[in-house]
Amino acid sequence: MQVKIEPSWAAHLTGEFEQAYFKELTDFVKKEYQDGKVYPAPKNIFRAFDLCPFEKVKVVILGQDPYHGVGQANGLAFAVGVDTRVPPSLRNMFKEIESDVFCESQTFTNKNGDLSRWAEQGVLLLNTTLTVRAHQAGSHQEKGWEQFTDAVIRALSEKRAGLVFMLWGNYAKAKGAHIDRNKHLVLEAPHPSPFSAASGFFGCKHFSKANDYLISHNEPPIDWR
Repeated sequence: MQVKIEPSWAAHLTGEFEQAYFKELTDFVKKEYQDGKVYPAPKNIFRAFDLCPFEKVKVVILGQDPYHGVGQANGLAFAVGVDTRVPPSLRNMFKEIESDVFCESQTFTNKNGDLSRWAEQGVLLLNTTLTVRAHQAGSHQEKGWEQFTDAVIRALSEKRAGLVFMLWGNYAKAKGAHIDRNKHLVLEAPHPSPFSAASGFFGCKHFSKANDYLISHNEPPIDWR
């Protein structure tokens, strides 16, 4: 099956595209787009991969569903467009970055939700389900996306070394079963949602820990601004 995805990812995931589950997933998603409003726009379903080729990945941040509100989902987990109000979970991520990475003498300039600048530095912002029906959270779960994103994580774990995986919340932590922790750094914390951020996400220092690990492996750190 021909899938419009960045070439390096296509090379590593070709086997998935030929499996029966992916054909069923594709048929389901196409029908959903035909029958009603689905997010993100079709051109952005694989945007996380397009902005962050396989060999350039340094950090993986796992989300769950795309945002299901109007004008929010853009193909990058947790991200929204420049002119879109920053959602609560992303605001909490920014708060943690500000307290973790930046001091009083520095300016934290990351005040909009466009995270493409992270992706272009090697941060794979991966939702474990890549599409969602408008205003219906979880509506495209258990349709095949989870099997596909499991394969993505396995490919990174097996074929790369020295990556950082940030797993926030139980749904993301479950994906950790596919990661070789002898080869990669796995950071776990509660989800940055307002319902759980105060129970351990705030103060987790994942952003500075990721950069320390990258530097120790002779990789440039991520500029989180």
